[in-house]
Parts: sequence; structure tokens; C-alpha cells
Amino acid sequence: MRFLQDYDRAAAVLYAHRWAYGRNPRFYDYEKLGGDCTNFASQCIFAGSGIMNFTPTYGWYYIDANQKAPAWTGVEYLWNFLTRRNISLGPVGEPCELGDLRPGDILQLSFDGERFQHSPVVVFTERPATPETILLAAHSYDADNRPLSTYEYQKARYLHITGTVRP
Repeated sequence: MRFLQDYDRAAAVLYAHRWAYGRNPRFYDYEKLGGDCTNFASQCIFAGSGIMNFTPTYGWYYIDANQKAPAWTGVEYLWNFLTRRNISLGPVGEPCELGDLRPGDILQLSFDGERFQHSPVVVFTERPATPETILLAAHSYDADNRPLSTYEYQKARYLHITGTVRP
């Protein structure tokens, strides 16, 4: 039987702060292969969930640079995995509003207004929630405690991690 357990937001944020300006040697740095932002976001989510989903193609896992799910490093694939309808192992999320974001959540930015290209991790929120009060950590555009308002983007979407499905 599988059930939803808590997501450790503090662990995800601690990891984000620790590695925002560095690279964990346990994970390949995809910076020169299109960007490392979603790889970093996945690492943070893993720090908060503690479980991967090793389902070929549609799962969410990292073994090494050449053995990983598309959702581990791909912006759209990560969104699709986290918002999946079928219950399966791993972290689960749901689209939300800016004001629903909490530390450890993810948001995705579109710079061209057509496709989403960047996956920063929320490390701090303050009420009322505004782009100035949401602080982010990210790779590719390495940052920690960077206000959302400092990004030049066309669209944003927000993803609240609701928990982790465990065996």
C-alpha cells in the first residue's frame, strides 16, 4: 500500500543553500549541456523526499550522468512527473498560486513566453507573497536568496510539493 508522507521542506532548503553556488560531486553538472537548473531542483526535492522513482522513461531518478530519467533534468518533464495523475513512488506536487508557495517548492519560468526554461527552488517566502518576497536558489543562473522580481521572464508557473509517495 502506498501513501503520501510529509515532504521535508527544511532539508530541501538546507540542500539548496549548501549547493546554490557549488556542485555536489555526486551529481553530474549539466551546465554545458543546456543547463543545470532542473538537475539542481531535483537534487533539492530529493533531499526533501528521500525517494526516487526508477520507472524507465516516466520515472524520476538519477544513477549517473547517463542513467537518469528525463524528469530529473528536463523542465517540462519534471513538471509532468510531479503533477502526474497516477499514483507512483516519489514526490508529488500540484500547480498553485504565488501566495501558496512555501520553502522547498518549485517555480518555473518562461523567458520567451512560449516554453518554460528554468526551475528555481523556493528558499524563503514572506506574506504577503509578491515577486519581491519570494526568494529563490538556482543553478544555470547560480543564485541563493534571489528575489523572483529580479528575473526577466514572460511567464511563471508555481508548483507546491504536497508530499512523497512511499512504498
